[in-house]
Amino acid sequence: MSVNVNRSVSDQFYRYKMPRLIAKVEGKGNGIKTVIVNMVDVAKALNRPPKYPTKFFGCELGAQTQFDTKNDRYIVNGSHEANKLQDMLDGFIRKFVLCPECDNPETDLHINPKKQTIGNSCKACGYQGMLDTRHKLCTFILKNPPENDSGSVKKEKEKKNRKKDKENGSSGGEAGNHNDIDAPDAVDGDDDDWAEETTEEAQRRRMEEISEHAKGLTLTDDLEKSLEERVNIFYNFVKEKKDSGAIVSADKEILAEAERLDVKAMGPLILSELLFDENIREQIKKYKRHFLRFCHNNKKAQKYLLGGFECLVKLYQTQLLPRVPIILKDLYDADLLEEDVILAWAEKVSKKYVSKELAKEIHAKAEPFVKWLKEAEEESEGSEEEEDDNVEVVYSSSARELKMETTKPAKSDHEEEDIDIDAI
Repeated sequence: MSVNVNRSVSDQFYRYKMPRLIAKVEGKGNGIKTVIVNMVDVAKALNRPPKYPTKFFGCELGAQTQFDTKNDRYIVNGSHEANKLQDMLDGFIRKFVLCPECDNPETDLHINPKKQTIGNSCKACGYQGMLDTRHKLCTFILKNPPENDSGSVKKEKEKKNRKKDKENGSSGGEAGNHNDIDAPDAVDGDDDDWAEETTEEAQRRRMEEISEHAKGLTLTDDLEKSLEERVNIFYNFVKEKKDSGAIVSADKEILAEAERLDVKAMGPLILSELLFDENIREQIKKYKRHFLRFCHNNKKAQKYLLGGFECLVKLYQTQLLPRVPIILKDLYDADLLEEDVILAWAEKVSKKYVSKELAKEIHAKAEPFVKWLKEAEEESEGSEEEEDDNVEVVYSSSARELKMETTKPAKSDHEEEDIDIDAI
């Protein structure tokens, strides 16, 4: 079934039609994705490459996109309904297809790589203007210009060739008098020296020659990506360090990468997934420095660490669920979790990371440790009050100043025993 390209036009005899978007959800869990089955046909009706509307969906939804041009598969990560994507497609059409003057979808896009601008011309009314390049999709379009805009690139090359010809004198008077075209010289084997080396060493040298400005542009480009994309980049970075055996000494590099991608608070969530398993108690000691770089004086990062801990309990439920209070104390003793963060977490059961039922079980198992924390806090407050009560003010008539004297409290016969958290 076809629909009007401009769906604000209700005329059933409207000239510009496109097929209704068909979406198919595949996979389960973290691997779930939505395949847009007829994206090629939809894009053809809009006179745009199929990558553009697919990438637009990714920008709007904050999801990763995949393009398999050989098999005509265009994918948006996550589960999305066809109607929702169809409504979102209207936004793409309004911004990147319809003419601002006549509202007809007969426009072409023209890329100016030097000025980093996107021109828009209408074949119906003759309108010519510029697109607003603030949308994230514009960055993608500038890097992947439409094929029908290759003429502008050719014109640039022709201009350069003409300039070179003038410099070499090929457009001089004598050159115009020759009717015969000289045959090209025989190709020497030495011309291979002009070819670009493709060895690993040559590639490494070229990478080192990249200017700091170009590196800065790459960093900025990563920041323009969605949060999910940046988290995935950070995940792959840490995983690569772990797989290569360089993870132990890479704590500073990992922190720098998280700060570069602006995902520092979420760092402990990714680290706990990659560095912890059922042997978490030993691993807390091993990777304490890594987690401290994220969690020290950062309560948001500590909350993400608790979320990562819940996910870990879900994976190794049999081994870790009975040991929840002991592991929490290990994290507390390692200064990775602060007291108020743990107490705030204990107040509310959340299903953000695990099911409601499992979250309740985890909180129930953590109750002895939470109770111990609360009692320790009350004891510390009580001891502070006692210290204040033990201070007496002594007035001496022979002195001009007040003197403070501390009296020792009488020892009670039955002092409270310390709570052994390991016995919980």
